[in-house]
Amino acid sequence: MPDGSPRSVEAFLPYGRQDIDEADIAAVVEALRSDFLTTGPLVERFERAFAEFVGAPHAVACSNGTTALHLAVSALDVGAKDICIVPAVTFVATANVCAQNRARVVFADVDPATGLMTEETLAEALDRAEGAVRAILPVHLCGAPVNMPGIAALAQSCGAAVVEDACHALGTDTAWGRTGDASKSDAACFSFHPVKTLTTGEGGMVTTRDHRAAWRMRRLRTHGIVREGFAEAPGPWWYEQHELGYNYRLPDILCALGLAQLKRLPAFVSRRRRLAARYRALLAPLGHLVRPVPTPEGSDPALHLFAVRMDFEAIGRTRAEVQERLARKGIGTQVHYIPVHRQPFWAARSATPPLPGADAWYDQTLSLPLYPGLTDADPARVVDTLAWAIS
Repeated sequence: MPDGSPRSVEAFLPYGRQDIDEADIAAVVEALRSDFLTTGPLVERFERAFAEFVGAPHAVACSNGTTALHLAVSALDVGAKDICIVPAVTFVATANVCAQNRARVVFADVDPATGLMTEETLAEALDRAEGAVRAILPVHLCGAPVNMPGIAALAQSCGAAVVEDACHALGTDTAWGRTGDASKSDAACFSFHPVKTLTTGEGGMVTTRDHRAAWRMRRLRTHGIVREGFAEAPGPWWYEQHELGYNYRLPDILCALGLAQLKRLPAFVSRRRRLAARYRALLAPLGHLVRPVPTPEGSDPALHLFAVRMDFEAIGRTRAEVQERLARKGIGTQVHYIPVHRQPFWAARSATPPLPGADAWYDQTLSLPLYPGLTDADPARVVDTLAWAIS
């Protein structure tokens, strides 16, 4: 072609998208024809099946990943005067749910190569917290796991609870268990947004090993209302509100989709791993200019995002210019994430010192297309186009 670019094609490859098949559609149609559209029997079925997949005793379905996080911190009674530690590189929801409970947030730095909280960055944030820390919220960014044994040991030493933000990490396996089994935390939270590994359209889940915490979260997701277990009640209509809760329920029709997708989850995970391996092999010739984010030791991630680190200064183009050139040729990309402490809301409320790891991660990263619907040839198309875009 005149500009030396790869051959233009019509199909646009977004950075992520859902994978819906006829079995998924049939499951939702069947639910639509049932007696239940909102809370019904499929909610509990989805919870049981999800808990079994991740290896946790309890799972609580809710309306999205943000409400999953909010239920988890609320069940821990995080509130005013409490301190929560959140990594600076995450979606804003991880910090927001703490603020919604009036807790103070201290932002931890991250490893610039992986974007993950480490024992060292957590220890530094604990020193800076100037008070007792109530909860620590590590984030398994892109699907790569934080070293939970190390984080859990530090949390135990200071008496803090741990809530895993596992919204990116469904299907990720580690040397210490499957992400979501809550063996190293008080709770783990998931998102079922369309670009995630499994989708219910919108939806979320909290897993825990604490029976009482699971019961509390189920009560909180339904306005704080209890409808059973009364010694005496005037009649079958009776209910009681025992605390201020929320409407965070996940409808039956969305749980129908979740159950159908859960059957396909092993195939989704396998496909994502295969595509990630293909990307790593194809990117090798680009050397130091474009480097895949390294896989944490002792883990086999099911990546939600395929992030690469790019030396834009050596490339001689800005990230925005590279993204624009890629988009012109049908390749969608995204940046995950602007460090939360830089956001105007948080900058006005949190006197955070420089966090060089978070800044370096943000300055260098770009997420390339990754989802099961990519063909075997698509990673080569993406990498060929990226080589042209940085030339």
